[in-house]
Amino acid sequence: MRSTVKFVIMAPVLALSLAREASGLQRGGLSDSARAAREAAANRPRTIDGINTVWLEELTQPEFRDLIKDGYTTVLILTGGVEDNSANLSMNKHNINNRLLGEMIARKMGKTLVAPLVTLEPGNAGTEVRPGRAGPMISQATYRALLFDMGNYLRSMGFTEIYYLGDSGGNTAGMRGAADSLMKMYAGTTPSVSFKHIAEYYNHTSHVQPYIQNELKIPEQIRIGASQGSSGLHEELGIDATMALADPQSIRFEQRVKAGQAEINGIKFQSLAWLQDIGRKVADLRVTTTVNAIMAYRATLPKP
Repeated sequence: MRSTVKFVIMAPVLALSLAREASGLQRGGLSDSARAAREAAANRPRTIDGINTVWLEELTQPEFRDLIKDGYTTVLILTGGVEDNSANLSMNKHNINNRLLGEMIARKMGKTLVAPLVTLEPGNAGTEVRPGRAGPMISQATYRALLFDMGNYLRSMGFTEIYYLGDSGGNTAGMRGAADSLMKMYAGTTPSVSFKHIAEYYNHTSHVQPYIQNELKIPEQIRIGASQGSSGLHEELGIDATMALADPQSIRFEQRVKAGQAEINGIKFQSLAWLQDIGRKVADLRVTTTVNAIMAYRATLPKP
């Protein structure tokens, strides 16, 4: 009696399973006809022109597909954050810089795209409540996992060179860890793929500060290598200049002029145009330094 009941209960389940198997609808898969239809749709020729952009998220799927076929197999992952930058600068400072420099780097390199920006940085919330606290931030473990997954997914989209660039010092360990882990995972695979953290992109103190003081001869009152100068703020001329180039409101330029506070570390802003001219020079320096580092690494890669 029990075996009969069991068969009656299981019979519909078995029938459904057999039906699915017959139609090719296995768990986690597609039937041959559905797969063929999806492939046909993905490979359908474009009927409209594409746009001129290096930002992956701005492309349509057919535009992206055709760029990959045309050799756009290098992608940049730029990491920023939202943090306390004192009373003058948007907490979005790093993301603003990345938006400006990411496009410049990609265009200078050629056949390079930029992934959606990583706009959060690692940090610890803790138990203390502080109204106005900067952030949000995510744990180091989550951050590294996010960067690992992004790199891995970009590989599955057809990219063969994936570079991590960070505008904030606290992002370095996560980027390096993700890149190194992915390199180990895909070592020896065909086609070959490379993941690399480009430390030279984070060059505020190593390149920008010496350039402003020694090349442009602007006597900013900040010790080379320091994160704050005579103004006592986490702010410096090079960063103000590139942010002003991207968006003057992000450094509250008009408000600071009105309040008589248009200066940093002993350097008064002569005008917005003056500040933006410095920004163009600093941006070009940062871009050139980064591209040179990528090209030097690329020269070490096996030839296809």
